Amino acid sequence: MKKYSDFELGRVGIWTSALDLQPMSKSKEAAIELEELGFRCIWVPEAVNREPFASCGVLLEATKKMTLATGIASMYARSAATMNAGWRTLTEAFGHRFLLGIGASHQHLVEKVHKTSYEKPYSAMVEYLKAMDSGLFFAAAPTVAPRRVLAALGPKMLKLSAEMGIGAHPYFVPLEHTSSARKILGDDALLAPEIAVVFDTNPETARATARKFMLTYTRLPNYANNLIRLGWKQDQIVGPDKMPCDALVDAIVAWGTLDTITARIKAHLDAGASHVSVQVIDADPLALPMRQWRELATTLANFG
Repeated sequence: MKKYSDFELGRVGIWTSALDLQPMSKSKEAAIELEELGFRCIWVPEAVNREPFASCGVLLEATKKMTLATGIASMYARSAATMNAGWRTLTEAFGHRFLLGIGASHQHLVEKVHKTSYEKPYSAMVEYLKAMDSGLFFAAAPTVAPRRVLAALGPKMLKLSAEMGIGAHPYFVPLEHTSSARKILGDDALLAPEIAVVFDTNPETARATARKFMLTYTRLPNYANNLIRLGWKQDQIVGPDKMPCDALVDAIVAWGTLDTITARIKAHLDAGASHVSVQVIDADPLALPMRQWRELATTLANFG
């Protein structure tokens, strides 16, 4: 029996920071439409956007069956006691419609935004999860077991995500990561990778949009080291022009027709993903990609 079998994310969900860039009233309208289109899960970020527990609470109240998941809530942004309280509060109110994704974030965010040290993130995560699990919470208790996933890339964190959570939520990963992650996690854990997509059939403009998105991540050691671990070379990740090569762009970002994008989603599912969270990248980073979400929704029946 899979550990996540008593709640349903659907095979394909939406990962987006676009809702954070809209007034909350517009974000609620978009979440309601996404639910009506057939999506069962929305993943929202933290970083320097909205506070994710507050945002999830508002969107959960606005929808009826949609799951809201944090992708991810940083363990350095709040104490283990506070993370535990937020997790249990939303689970008590909405049951398994709330899924907590926790991650160690990145050194520059931890040190510059949260003003704390970033040392031994794996060991820090182990101690943090233990502190959550032993924390005091005297408010009304959830009637279902709270569920969490870890933002895991490397083997140790992936293994931990199955041991101390229900699975993993890898971000910015190519197809080969999904295959290797499934082997590490085993058959029973949730594997919910994020994949980025660009609805553009012109190679030049599609890759330009993809590169602009990727530059945020190729400069970060966590993501670069993960790609190197998978066999990519440093000059493919950051070339002489500071840009990722075409092959890496195409491996990270699916671009082209709806059929091409659908094939990439299916490839991750075939490689072992339980659920794929799709991030639509628009040429306008401030845009709410409703048109692309509506188009993607037409394929949901293909994934069961």
